[in-house]
Amino acid sequence: MNFELSEEQKMIQQSVERFVQENYDLSDRIKISSENPGYSKDYWNSMAELGWLGLAFDEEDGGFGGNQIDTLVLMEQFGKGLVLEPFLANIVLAGGAIKRGASKALKESIIPKLIEGNLQLTLAYAEEQSRFDIEDVATAAREDAGNFIINGKKSMVLNAESADKVVVVTRTSGSQVDINGISLFLVDLDSEGIERDNFPTVDGLRASEISFKDVEVSAENLIGEKDKGFSILQEVVNDAILALSAEAVGAMEVLYKDTVEYTQQREQFDHPLSDFQVLQHRMVDMFMEYEQCKSLLLRATMETVQDPVSSQRTVHALKHLIGKSGIFVGESAVQTHGGMGVTEELRIGHFFKRLLVICLLYTSPSPRDQRGSRMPACG
Repeated sequence: MNFELSEEQKMIQQSVERFVQENYDLSDRIKISSENPGYSKDYWNSMAELGWLGLAFDEEDGGFGGNQIDTLVLMEQFGKGLVLEPFLANIVLAGGAIKRGASKALKESIIPKLIEGNLQLTLAYAEEQSRFDIEDVATAAREDAGNFIINGKKSMVLNAESADKVVVVTRTSGSQVDINGISLFLVDLDSEGIERDNFPTVDGLRASEISFKDVEVSAENLIGEKDKGFSILQEVVNDAILALSAEAVGAMEVLYKDTVEYTQQREQFDHPLSDFQVLQHRMVDMFMEYEQCKSLLLRATMETVQDPVSSQRTVHALKHLIGKSGIFVGESAVQTHGGMGVTEELRIGHFFKRLLVICLLYTSPSPRDQRGSRMPACG
């Protein structure tokens, strides 16, 4: 499979790389993360002005007609700086659902504002019992006089603290784990009956648990057909896996290169660490894991662009590999740096924590990698 970025995509890549280098050193990120709303509104507006927020949307909806490859280009560079702005929650998750299933009127009222950076969205699909089974939906929406009444609770909702609206995945018919009977609704987060429990995540982002108690939503806010929302949800989650995998690949590149540089500078017994064969082997292993992830990411993305349905096997292989390799690269970087690898002053630990959260969100590695070393079980 031949993969080469277009000239436009190369220009975007260079633009994002420059943005990250100029705005996202570690001290800047820590400062932004510690202040409300947990990301920079100025940076978000800059992303809108540069057109990044409109890349994934169709031209007829006011976007630039891009696809998952454009998102890959953005997210890989975001991963190199641990960018905090809620691109995933707004554009990939909520925006992905709206562009696939919303009515023309709903698209016209939402997408232009989203592209301009004037509206914050998120997607609420995960529940306490569901883990990686996206069809496991207990939050119920019952029809009542032309509207729907939502009751239930959603977990680990990214960007909910700042969001104006949320796309909620609900059960409108069938059993709790039936792929049929799933419906998606766009809901105002200031609606009566909604409570948000906000909390920081270990990687410096923000997330929430959202409770819905007799929340009324108009049938006009239904995204897609009633009871047939699973296909939309599945495609959106697949796009999120690709986006987070691209971010993880960017983070792994930083960890690998920083670790190689450290071993060349740090000396023991009058020799740089890079002279010791066991550490040379570790550097090679880190590089191989990173390259394998990048290669499979490119393949999965290309297959998804060509046919989202037939790419399922490759996407799931990718999420497993990212979970396994990301933790291996992160652990190797921390162990090579020693105790300072987990301090707040060095960026190694921050990148490792981000890889751990990506693992917990969308990937499910086995407890042991192929070398037999113990790995955290994330699924």
